[in-house]
Amino acid sequence: MSDRGLADLLSRPGPWASAYVDGPGVLPQVEEEALRRSVRERLEQAGAPEEDAAAIEAALATRNGLPSPSTRVVLASGGRVELDQGFVGARVGPERLDHAPVPTLLPLLRHLGAAIRYLVVETSRDGADIHLETAGRGHSDADAEIEGQTDDITKVQAGGWSHAAYQRYAENTWKSNQEEVAAEVSELIRRHHPQFVALSGDVRARQLLTDALTDTERALIVDVDAHTRADGADSAELDSAIARSLEERERSTVDEVRDRAAADSGSGGATGLEEVIAALQQARVETLLLDGRMLDDERTLLALDAPPWVAGDESESLGADVVARVHAAEALARAAILTDARVLVEDDEPTAEDAPRESRAVRDPVAVLRWADDAEASDAS
Repeated sequence: MSDRGLADLLSRPGPWASAYVDGPGVLPQVEEEALRRSVRERLEQAGAPEEDAAAIEAALATRNGLPSPSTRVVLASGGRVELDQGFVGARVGPERLDHAPVPTLLPLLRHLGAAIRYLVVETSRDGADIHLETAGRGHSDADAEIEGQTDDITKVQAGGWSHAAYQRYAENTWKSNQEEVAAEVSELIRRHHPQFVALSGDVRARQLLTDALTDTERALIVDVDAHTRADGADSAELDSAIARSLEERERSTVDEVRDRAAADSGSGGATGLEEVIAALQQARVETLLLDGRMLDDERTLLALDAPPWVAGDESESLGADVVARVHAAEALARAAILTDARVLVEDDEPTAEDAPRESRAVRDPVAVLRWADDAEASDAS
């Protein structure tokens, strides 16, 4: 769902039943049914109307085609499912089953924020398979198969003048094929702006393809020394390289937000609950960074039905009605979405169920602002 679509959803009246649970697994059918029934019962215990809980249970019974493990976020109101989104990969943190005047956002936003777009190029001397992917999506956004020339594609050991001629001909054929692949890769980069390009395949084909790209395009390459286009090839090395690259991009995105917020003596950013609330109330936030652990603390804020959307108390509501008092993180995220800001959730939760969780304090929210305060900017200059 786009941020605009999410903002439209948030503008609708509640209350809302929210479920953040594991996606379909490989358990026997009777056990899967028992898990879905448990979700419905716990939603009803949380105060959800029977029709909302039943709607979510029915949605969870519909398999979305994602491989296991996967994660599911479902929101329902008035007996209708208004959002049902699945993501590849294990759930981050505990299940969350709520019924409240506003929907629970952070589980959804933590996955949407990690939805990094990238290209996978598996090349060989006679062509390539290209896939445009979005992390967590579970399917390709676009696919292309390049079938190049195959005549005399293998260098021969003929000897003498003919040997050198065949060598040159084969090399030129490979080069021509990779130039065709490069043209398709360049077009996909231009149109979709992937954050990196995972390149695997035959060594010489990778070299020729890389040479055919521009310097800017080459900077996106993550070279994987594995010939994954060969019949029966193992994709483990390619999968590992993609996973590492996704983790690096997530970390660098968080670091960039913190650096931008701190630049020019912090004039272009806001740090801490009070500063971020003030910036959201003025619709100045471009990007909001939240610690996923903010859901663990007891701080709350007012969610409002109109601008400024969030307040510490009713004196700040500027005439807007109070929808509910909710978790601070949820109130901040809701106000950010409703003012067209990007929301990122920083997580360091262990993925294995029995792995220990790092002990640390909850980090303050950080925001990059659309414009700096004039007085602060003048002081910084």
